Amino acid sequence: MCATCGCADGGRTRHQHDDGTWYEHDAHGHDAHGHDAGHRHEHDAGHRHEHDGGQTVTLAEKVLARNDALARQNRDWLRDRDILALNLMSSPGAGKTTLLERTARDLAAELVIGVIEGDQETALDADRMRTAGCRVVQVNTGTGCHLDAVMVREALTALDPPDGSVVVIENVGNLVCPALFDLGEARRVVLASVTEGADKPVKYPHMFRSADLVLVSKTDLLPYLDFDLARCKADLATISPGATVLPVSAQAGDGVGEWYAWLRQRIPARAGG
Repeated sequence: MCATCGCADGGRTRHQHDDGTWYEHDAHGHDAHGHDAGHRHEHDAGHRHEHDGGQTVTLAEKVLARNDALARQNRDWLRDRDILALNLMSSPGAGKTTLLERTARDLAAELVIGVIEGDQETALDADRMRTAGCRVVQVNTGTGCHLDAVMVREALTALDPPDGSVVVIENVGNLVCPALFDLGEARRVVLASVTEGADKPVKYPHMFRSADLVLVSKTDLLPYLDFDLARCKADLATISPGATVLPVSAQAGDGVGEWYAWLRQRIPARAGG
């Protein structure tokens, strides 16, 4: 069971490598080769254990602390290789994969982009990204609703991204739990689709508060929707004043140039040079 939100069912988490083989471990983080203590997940989030002297330990806090420590290791590993890692988050269907497909094709001559695909089941999005020319590792979380630093560390080992490349971690579609877990990324990018309504930043403030960039996606549909873009931008300015906000349409191409410019500006200097 996921230590913070109870999202896993004690089943197994599977990682599909680029050659089609699968790496699998159970909800405890154990595999056939074994993990050291630093790889293991704590369990039963929200359950509080009483110890001698009445001291209470919240396991959720322990799990997040363990995750943060592993995320720092991921971040150091990526930084040492001049790899820009993005944690791409949104609710399901906001257009993450469509945006990535267009980005990979448009920038193929300029950037090497690797993708870690997080989904509960299937490799549908991973197949799309391979067709777009990316090396991909699929992470299936079963009933889990987010990726964590352990999953990303294992996926990075399988992906083996070259120095100076970009790694996009496409998180499980969810506006709640992914915001809690640092994966070792350099930047957080959140998509808010116009089809979801303009109130999402207000309803899910933690997700948007943690964003470095908010992409208001599917803007080609604005003529057909009752979506107040000005209100959405105003709410974002209050909730996440440090975030950049860019309206985009991956289908029509509107705003993608600004998205590419934002991405280029964050490539590590030695890699970009």
